[in-house]
Amino acid sequence: MASAISANRAELIAIANSVATEKMIDKSIVIEAMEEAIQKSARNRYGAENDIRAKLDARTGDLRLWRVVEVVEEVEDYFKQVDLKQAEKLEPGSKLGDFIVDPLPPVDLGRIDAQSAKQVIFQKVRDAERERQFEEFKDRGGEIITGVIKSVEFGHVIVNLGRAEGVIRRDQQIPREAARVGERVRAIILKVERQNRGPQIFLSRAHPDFMRKLFAQEVPEIYDGIIEIHAAARDPGSRAKIGVISHDNSIDPVGACVGMKGSRVQAVVQELQGEKIDIIPWSEDTATFVVNALQPATVSRVVIDEEEMRIEVVVPDDQLSLAIGRRGQNVRLASQLTGSQIDIMTEQESSEKRQREFAERSKMFEEELDVDETLSQLLVAEGFTEMEEVAYIDKSELAAIEGFDEELAEELQSRAQEALDRREAACREERQAFGVEDDLAEIPHITEQMLVTLGKAGIKTLDDLADLATDELIAKKRVEQRRRDGTVNRRMREEDKGGVLGDYGLSEEQGNEIIMAARAHWFEDEPAGSDDSGEAADADSSQ
Repeated sequence: MASAISANRAELIAIANSVATEKMIDKSIVIEAMEEAIQKSARNRYGAENDIRAKLDARTGDLRLWRVVEVVEEVEDYFKQVDLKQAEKLEPGSKLGDFIVDPLPPVDLGRIDAQSAKQVIFQKVRDAERERQFEEFKDRGGEIITGVIKSVEFGHVIVNLGRAEGVIRRDQQIPREAARVGERVRAIILKVERQNRGPQIFLSRAHPDFMRKLFAQEVPEIYDGIIEIHAAARDPGSRAKIGVISHDNSIDPVGACVGMKGSRVQAVVQELQGEKIDIIPWSEDTATFVVNALQPATVSRVVIDEEEMRIEVVVPDDQLSLAIGRRGQNVRLASQLTGSQIDIMTEQESSEKRQREFAERSKMFEEELDVDETLSQLLVAEGFTEMEEVAYIDKSELAAIEGFDEELAEELQSRAQEALDRREAACREERQAFGVEDDLAEIPHITEQMLVTLGKAGIKTLDDLADLATDELIAKKRVEQRRRDGTVNRRMREEDKGGVLGDYGLSEEQGNEIIMAARAHWFEDEPAGSDDSGEAADADSSQ
């Protein structure tokens, strides 16, 4: 009998060692799982109401089993309590309130208990293995990893990473790349998430950072930080662009990335299934970088609107299709590379646009200021675009224009201010027609034109305005980009549609001030209001 018990002990320790080694988890976790399984089986044998504990010696395999009971004066729960007389037998010197140990004989696990114990151990070990996998991969985001394709399920590629599995979702694969079970594959770890079924390791071969990391592996200067990839954009499987800069003037960043006879870039191209890669020098000057990004097209002029994050690029007529690229690919990648929307137009279109804007502004000054066509055109030629600029510019600057004098400047400013007053009066009548309350006109930064816009949006009272978040009020609208092939780059999502006053250029600080001013009346009588509500509540409860 002793030898049988000894064999069982040795077997338990051998199993614990084997499982810990195979699953690469701590042996103490396996021992803890065994103890929990034995406790569960003992409760089934002695009664679930008992507080039963088990202790397995990880070195010798000795198993101790006991139940914990409380010493009380009068026993109410015979499973968890003993009186003082019984306690003296179990542990001499026990006092009321003590918790003492009542040893139990080892249990002989039956078939059902053994199966239940096995399930407990498996679950505990599985949880520990999942936690070990998560801890191993959670901080490895952005790292390139190699694995073997295990299966392809619903278009998603499952990759065996050795001690874990990763998934390359369909949208993170290189288009038209065949995934064959058993083949080795390289990918970048996008993110690692803890989920109920275990850690989910999301991989990608289509992300621009995958290309960045591949260049870092092929180009020692990038790995060492001498050359930096400042921006990258990809159309996976087709074409890509990267903007590089060298922190050492003696090293050409483009040449270093290309390598001798193109060896370095070709290694990356082959990994990306023949994806063509344009390597361009990065520049702090946005206009210069845009010109480089649109290569191989030639650019005539670049106009940057920093506020709207838009860039207008003018190209010769014969360079239009080259600048846009097949299905808009070249300009789309350049937009991603610069982080701004790029609009391409020919020199003829640019000229027509300037002429149209010149005519519109001239007409506006001519009508609003009641001046002749020559004078209005002269104002536009000098760079004036809005009536406010004429009304509030320093009079000496206006008088300094060739052909102007102080008397004319003063007259123009007077007429400009009268025109602005007429506009404001017209807007006031319009917003009153919409039913917008006068209280809104007292809020800082709000103009009559803005009140008209608020009225059109159904915002007519302080409460209506106060209910808005700052983004809902001032977020700028994202403009659609129309391509030359007639399609539209629809990047507008629900949250990108902009705020009610998104076209007025209000800052976040101004937006916050507007919202807080609209909410101010909520707090004016708050103490009195809270007392009234309390009295009302007391009255209701008394009834």
